[in-house]
Amino acid sequence: MDDRLRDPREVMREEMLMRDQVLAALREGPQTVPEIAETLGSPVHEVMYWVMAARKYGLIQEVPEPDDDYFQYQLAE
Repeated sequence: MDDRLRDPREVMREEMLMRDQVLAALREGPQTVPEIAETLGSPVHEVMYWVMAARKYGLIQEVPEPDDDYFQYQLAE
């Protein structure tokens, strides 16, 4: 596997494409960013961009009580 980081601009350009995949993963129930990354087969740092964008636009929200050390995210109500 290639350990080089992709240009953040490239990762951000994929946000619209990946948004649907993030939302689909959360239809199964609340998940942490690492769990979403595992589901999507994408690096955690890239998934963080996509999750934060979906949160910014009100598509997802944090679960009120964090699970262990990570916040869980769910579809917005």
